[in-house]
Amino acid sequence: MAANEDERRRLLEQGNGSSPWYNTATMPTPHYHHPFTQPLQNPAPQEPQMSEAHKSQPAGMASMVPGQQMLTKSYSVHADGAPGYLTPLQLGRHELYERVPFTAVFGMQQKERNITEAFASYAADLDTLEQDQIVYSRTNQHLSELERDSRRSRASLLLMDELEMDAVLVTTPLIIAIFVAGLCQFLVGYNTGVMNAPSSVVFSGHSTLEWSWAVSVFAVGGPLGAIAAGTLVDTRGRRGAMAICIYTFLIGGVIQTTAKNMMFITMSRFVIGFASGFSSVLVPIYLGELAPPTLRGTLGTLTQFCLVTGIFVSDLLAFPFATEKGWRILFSVTVVASVVQILCFPFLIESPRWLLGRDRASRRARHIIKKLRGLRYDHEIEIEVNHFVSASHKQACDNNEEHTSSKVAFFAMLMDKQIRNLLVCSLALQMAQQLCGINAVFYYSTMFFEGLIDSPLLGTTIVGGVNVAATYIALLLMENTNRRTLILWSAGGMFLSSIMLVVCLLGYFSKMASLFFVISFVSFFEIGLGPIPWLIVAEMFEAKYVATAMSASCQLNWVCSFIVGLVFPYLQSSLGAFSFVPFAVVLLFTIIFVIVWLPETKGVTPEELRDDIVRSLSHLLLCDDGSNENHSSSVGNPIDIEWRRAMDDLKQQEEEDMKRGTYNYGFEPITTSIVGAPESDWQTTITGGTGT
Repeated sequence: MAANEDERRRLLEQGNGSSPWYNTATMPTPHYHHPFTQPLQNPAPQEPQMSEAHKSQPAGMASMVPGQQMLTKSYSVHADGAPGYLTPLQLGRHELYERVPFTAVFGMQQKERNITEAFASYAADLDTLEQDQIVYSRTNQHLSELERDSRRSRASLLLMDELEMDAVLVTTPLIIAIFVAGLCQFLVGYNTGVMNAPSSVVFSGHSTLEWSWAVSVFAVGGPLGAIAAGTLVDTRGRRGAMAICIYTFLIGGVIQTTAKNMMFITMSRFVIGFASGFSSVLVPIYLGELAPPTLRGTLGTLTQFCLVTGIFVSDLLAFPFATEKGWRILFSVTVVASVVQILCFPFLIESPRWLLGRDRASRRARHIIKKLRGLRYDHEIEIEVNHFVSASHKQACDNNEEHTSSKVAFFAMLMDKQIRNLLVCSLALQMAQQLCGINAVFYYSTMFFEGLIDSPLLGTTIVGGVNVAATYIALLLMENTNRRTLILWSAGGMFLSSIMLVVCLLGYFSKMASLFFVISFVSFFEIGLGPIPWLIVAEMFEAKYVATAMSASCQLNWVCSFIVGLVFPYLQSSLGAFSFVPFAVVLLFTIIFVIVWLPETKGVTPEELRDDIVRSLSHLLLCDDGSNENHSSSVGNPIDIEWRRAMDDLKQQEEEDMKRGTYNYGFEPITTSIVGAPESDWQTTITGGTGT
């Protein structure tokens, strides 16, 4: 009994002490080999070495033996017996790459976290079950409930830490890309609000039609830019498309800053609107393809903050520069920001996903991945390449990611009745987002506040600041609140704010109260109708449809924004105090639509997600090779694998020679190569397949 207790204590210490079920110190970077891309050429079927306790487990169980460098020594066996060299950590990254779309979307952090937690729980349960079998086979005693819970918790936390490591390890190329893309979104927000304050000082004497057309034509260029971006990001690459976007902003900014009359202002607004629509499509795709899966939601949130910050900055700069002599300085911010982007452009990298989609053997893509992920070894780079290739294949609408275009994906969505219904819901929310009148506030709040408060510009700036704060509040609410609930609260709050705003304008309350209700109108917008229509696209559709649905939504959003920008000045002049009544009607229909038709998209429960992961990985079997050696190489090192296989072939050849009596014991030089030994991957790569 004492010997059994000592053995039991030793096994538990191995599993929960200084030598956990996987050793992160010996892994430079956690990666995996995709099961469809084997590192060996035509590998022979291998039977995993399993104990009786292992054999009693159903298919899919993992033998995560503690103290044996589980991640550096384990591999997977497919149904055909071929080794896949997958480990629990590698499988986790595999799931993240395939389940998280290549798009940076505001608020998608919860989806990423759910996938990470579900897989960590799955792997930890397998580890605990296997450790219980190991302890029982050696001590004839099972782990206690407390011991199982302790091991499961420790294993789950360790794996989650590793899976989320990508979110904190940010390289310089990625930082530069984030900065340039963030500036694009900043300019979108800045040019949304920059025409608000100087309406009375820019070429004073202009008509209402001239000014409303100059403001709203910004939204005419938007959908055209979104359409062009959908094509150019595929044909010119993400980096080439970014260059087009930056120079378009620069041209529009120069025309606007040096304008001689309202016609030039209108022309510049169209060009800048084109660049803004282009950016709205390009930036989420570009950052989503550069960032690791656990960072895409964070970058989507960052770009949204850049946009609302741009609106706020345009209001702040209006204080010193919204004058007859300073308005050109206000417009020149677009030029300055574009010049900064051009200076950073030589350091901007191309999307490795786009390069690999055109040529899977692209050396440029591998060089970019090496810099982007901070990798050191060639086999690590190849493993990351497999991440991109497998996820791109999974998210391709026609199972051919090299030729999948937005048109192909859009038609594929229309042909599927269920997907078509989801697309209609998504587009309806985009219409509601703009037709609710939010851009009437951002375009014309200064004009609206004239006669209501003493300082219209101050009121506009307060609204812009509240907009930024409300965006952060929305991020917190989205973590734990259903999407339908948020939209209902948002639309309901905006509806009541619109009604109360009309009541204030009719004189039943003080005019200062109108400022409060405009602020509440904007605040309720930001907690629901602002971010949810975009987030719901990422949650409602499969990963392969997200980019296309986002592009279509963006185009319709710009069209509706144009309608509001053009029509509101006439609504205000003709309806007076009732100018917000049409928006209240739209909000009422939005509430009815959400209650009757909109499905909940917050996501599946953790239990459902975990079951889905188990089903998707049920064709794999994780096992240990039975070695106790300490390997310092990363997971599934192809060179180690090939070397081990070559040694096995050499040993087999020597045994055959001994049986035939032709074995060379060292008295004669060896001049022949091993018969039937296949050429290794690394040798093929170096010699170009010649083997010499």
